Amino acid sequence: MEGFANVFRNLDWSVLTDTALRVLPALICITLHELAHGYTAYKLGDNTARMAGRLTLNPLKHIDPWGLVMMVLFRFGWAKPVPVDMRHFDKPRQGMAITALAGPVSNLLIGAVCLFLYGLLYGPLYLRGTAFSYNVLQMVMNTAFMSLSLAVFNLLPISPLDGSKVLFAFLSDSAYEKLMRYERYGMLIVMVLVISGGLSGYLSTVTAWIYDKLFFIAEFAFELVN
Repeated sequence: MEGFANVFRNLDWSVLTDTALRVLPALICITLHELAHGYTAYKLGDNTARMAGRLTLNPLKHIDPWGLVMMVLFRFGWAKPVPVDMRHFDKPRQGMAITALAGPVSNLLIGAVCLFLYGLLYGPLYLRGTAFSYNVLQMVMNTAFMSLSLAVFNLLPISPLDGSKVLFAFLSDSAYEKLMRYERYGMLIVMVLVISGGLSGYLSTVTAWIYDKLFFIAEFAFELVN
């Protein structure tokens, strides 16, 4: 038994810790993103997401395996789309655009909240100087950056990402019908662009710019408690 305890203590936990610091923020960002879609659709008159059990904080209801892998590896990914029936909206295309926009907006808010928490926690946790306190700070920071990156990624006007649904609200009926014919190819295009790195430089630059502009929130929170 003592030998087992020694082996347990000597295990290298860094890989597990690094994985958790990527997966947990991804689950938080994806879950709240999809919940925002579903709740917004519900408030606009569409009950489809609620009937499908998607108005929940349970991440298992929202995970798309490939999207989660992409989120963890590249910080740009997606979840299982929330079912929405735009026929239930008073103005279908406008309602769909608002529902789609709710996801990225929620991620911007999550990023801002996490930066505020980072500023509040930085003093006590950093000064404590333990591995656990550093990991907590890192997870909060990862969640902030990952949430902002998810917002930027989903605002791309490529179907089926949220940005395409916002764009569709401003198109003529004929242009809308033409683009919808190619919607099924959109996810393939997105995956190729992400894996090939065709978007990573641009998305990382935009995300970093937004992160820098919002970092004053962390500085403000830090000054509140110090």
